[in-house]
Amino acid sequence: MQSIARSIQQIFSRYKILALLLAIVAIWSFFTWQSEGSFLTARNFANLLRQMAITGMLASGMVFVIIAGEIDLSVGSLLGLLGGVAAVLDASFHLPVALNFAIVLGLGLLLGLFNGYWVAYLRVPSFIVGLAGMLIFRGILLAVTKGSTISVESENFVAFGQSYLPVTAGYVLGVAIFVLQGVLMLRGRANRQRYQLAVPPLWQEAVKLVVIGLIIAGFVEALNSYEGIPLPVLLMLAILGGFSFLARHTVFGRRIYAVGSNLEATRLSGVNTRLVKMALFGVMGLMCALAGLTNTARMAAGSPSSGNMGELDAIASCFIGGTSMRGGSGTVLGALIGALIMASLDNGMSMLSVESYWQMIVKGSILLLAVWVDVMSGSSER
Repeated sequence: MQSIARSIQQIFSRYKILALLLAIVAIWSFFTWQSEGSFLTARNFANLLRQMAITGMLASGMVFVIIAGEIDLSVGSLLGLLGGVAAVLDASFHLPVALNFAIVLGLGLLLGLFNGYWVAYLRVPSFIVGLAGMLIFRGILLAVTKGSTISVESENFVAFGQSYLPVTAGYVLGVAIFVLQGVLMLRGRANRQRYQLAVPPLWQEAVKLVVIGLIIAGFVEALNSYEGIPLPVLLMLAILGGFSFLARHTVFGRRIYAVGSNLEATRLSGVNTRLVKMALFGVMGLMCALAGLTNTARMAAGSPSSGNMGELDAIASCFIGGTSMRGGSGTVLGALIGALIMASLDNGMSMLSVESYWQMIVKGSILLLAVWVDVMSGSSER
C-alpha cells in the first residue's frame, strides 16, 4: 500500500496538471461514447463551461481559504442568498443593474468579512462558523424570497449570465492569451537565469507553449462554432489570471501560503495572520456574490434552492485540483480544473439520465478519493 501511495504522490507532485487533464480526457471520452457523441457538441460544451464557471468562482476563493488552513461550509447558502437578494432588488425595487451588482458585491464582502472575523479574531473554528452560516444564510434566503422563485425582469441582468463574446473578439482574445503566456514564460526564464537557478531546456518550454497554444485554439474554436465564448467563462478566465498573479507575484499571496504552512512562525515574523485570514474570507464572500449574480442571471430567476450543495462542489474541486487539506499548498488553476471535472460529471450524468442518488454517490466518492490521495501523499513524504 505504501509503494502505491508513494507512486501516486510522485505522479501528482511532478505531473499534477497533466494527470488532471488526462482525467478530463478520460471522462469526456466516456460520456461522448455513452451519449453517442452528444456530450462534446459545441452547444453542450458551452453549457458545460457556463455550469463550471459558477463552481469555478467558488473554488477560486475556497482554494485560498484552504491553503490558509481553514474551510468555509457556508458558500453554497451564501451564493443562494446573494443571488436571491439580487433578484428581489431587480423584481421588487427595479434598481439599475450596476447599482444592484454593487450592493450585492458589497454585501458579499461584508458577510465574508463577518465570517472571517469570527474565525480570525473570535477564534471560533471555521468549520463551526461555516456550518452556522450555512443554516443562517439559507434561512434568510427563504425569508427574503418567501420560499418562492423570483423572476428577473431586467434584460441587462439576464445578459450577464447568458450573453456571448462576439466570434472575432473570441479569436483576438485567444491570440492575446497565447502571446501573454509566451511573454510570461520568457520572463520566468530570464528571472531564473538572473538568480542562477536551474532553467528548463528551451525546447521543453517551446513544446509546452505549443501544447498551450493548441489547447487555447481548440477551446476558442469549439465555443465560436456555437455562439462564442460565454460571458461567465470570460469572467472566470479573468479571475484565474488575477488570482494566479495574486498568489505568485504579491506579498499578500506569499503570506497566504506562509499562514497555511506554519501559522506560528509566520505570526512571529511580524505578519498579521488574523488580518490575512479575515481578508481571505472577505475574498470568499466576493466570489459568492459574483457566483450568485451569475447563477441568477443564467437562470433568469432567484430560487430558494440556489447554491444547494455548492460547498461540496467547491471543496471537492480544490482537493481534486491538488490543494492540500493540511494547508500551505494549492493553485487556482488546479482548483478550476477540479471544477471542470466536477461539472463534467454533473453534465454527463444528467445527459445520461443517471439517477440523482447515483450522482451524489459518485461525487462523494471522488471527494473521498481526492482527500485519500492527499493524506497518502503526506504520509509518504513523512
